[in-house]
Amino acid sequence: MNDEPALILIPEFTAPESFTDAAAAVDRLEALYADAVSFLSQHFSATVVGAKPSTRIRAFYPEIRLVVTSHVKTDSRLAYGHVASPGVYATSVTRPDLFRNYLIQQISLLMQNHSVPVQIGYSDTPIPVHFAVAGNPLVSVPQEGVLEFSLRDIFDVPDLATTNDDIVNGTRTHNADGSQPLAPFTAQRVDYSLARLSHYTATDPTHFQNHVLFTNYQFYVDEFEAYARAMLADPTLGYVSFVATGNQEITTPDGMIAHSSKTPQMPTFHLKRADGNGITLVNIGVGPSNAKTATDHIAVLRPHAWLMVGHCAGLRNSQSLGDFCLAHAYLREDHVLDDDLPVWVPIPALAEIQIALQEAVAEVTQLEGYELKRIMRTGTVATIDNRNWELRDKSGPVRRLSQSRAIALDMESATIAANGFRFRVPYGTLLCVSDKPLHGELKLPGMASEFYKTQVARHLQIGIRAMERLRDMPTERIHSRKLRSFEETAFL
Repeated sequence: MNDEPALILIPEFTAPESFTDAAAAVDRLEALYADAVSFLSQHFSATVVGAKPSTRIRAFYPEIRLVVTSHVKTDSRLAYGHVASPGVYATSVTRPDLFRNYLIQQISLLMQNHSVPVQIGYSDTPIPVHFAVAGNPLVSVPQEGVLEFSLRDIFDVPDLATTNDDIVNGTRTHNADGSQPLAPFTAQRVDYSLARLSHYTATDPTHFQNHVLFTNYQFYVDEFEAYARAMLADPTLGYVSFVATGNQEITTPDGMIAHSSKTPQMPTFHLKRADGNGITLVNIGVGPSNAKTATDHIAVLRPHAWLMVGHCAGLRNSQSLGDFCLAHAYLREDHVLDDDLPVWVPIPALAEIQIALQEAVAEVTQLEGYELKRIMRTGTVATIDNRNWELRDKSGPVRRLSQSRAIALDMESATIAANGFRFRVPYGTLLCVSDKPLHGELKLPGMASEFYKTQVARHLQIGIRAMERLRDMPTERIHSRKLRSFEETAFL
């Protein structure tokens, strides 16, 4: 006998509406989402303390729907904000409050480029109850088996079959109803990553800024906090607060931050601006798996750029400890993205990022032109998944590194760049040489201590200055057409 309820209880029907004003459209998205979440939360709270309901309980994500009937050509200089051909386009939406500015921008461009309204209503995608109550600190979803009945018999739960990267990977060109994807991620995919970000970083996704720095050493975190405090001392610089692990937020340079007894897997810190164009620093630790995990989830926030500023092994005898390596190509032997982005796909250097990084190095070091070559080399960065590659027969790896013209070796940079390419997030890499294993300078205790003290602050400062340069660029310039494929979503 099947004990699953035969009836489904859903909110009262709400007819879709058309909008010609982007802000009003997003207001409607927020109202629809709030009603759906409230409906699920109320029924879930009643279910936890009461008897098993006689009906299944379900609410749906809101959606944006666009119908284009004209072949009129749009401004092709812009990489986003338009569709390629007539048709019906749709995307489910979650947390419209969090993505309000982004949604207004993207919807405004659609209206401007196609001279058509957007339709706002409910989608046919159920909201998993876990995501519906995620923002309520007073409500938590118990593990399966705690309740006297199976949770999934009553409520929708996360469905990994529909929470995937088919759209960004180019393997899904149409939704189940025949419409074409309007955005790179579905609502469930976004909700999944928002939950993962809170878990891995111990900070709420609302704190993330549009410019993200990745590093692989704690030293950079300490310097970032010191820099943040200095910025908060001068309100004219535009930074309004600094957020540390556990969502601890300070607004003054002498604000207190308590030491966390539980260090998250990827400690994350945010130097915030009121417009979201501040800087987030993520200590991803070591390894391509961590690099992929972090970028998989941060990508749903649609940052304007992410950069890797970490340490690497210098592969040339002419390099010195502390030299910088600016990646203009990547040798990918990390293996974590092979199924999503084949290794034969080139990961191009992005001119806007390269110029910003090189100019930042020149500004901070006070070296220019030919003199800059004394401390910085541009070339291929190799990323591998074996931290102890030196212990194997070196003839094979060294030959490949030489054939690729690699100048540096690490375990994260190519992964971050490749995922940036895959998710259409502008990316770049500036590494600092901390050892030279092919030339007898191994990373051993004490050998690099002076290097750490003198170079970390300067390296981080370069990354920050590069981000500030990118922040001053028009959005359409940094998000260029180089990252867009044949069939792209209209949303950035």
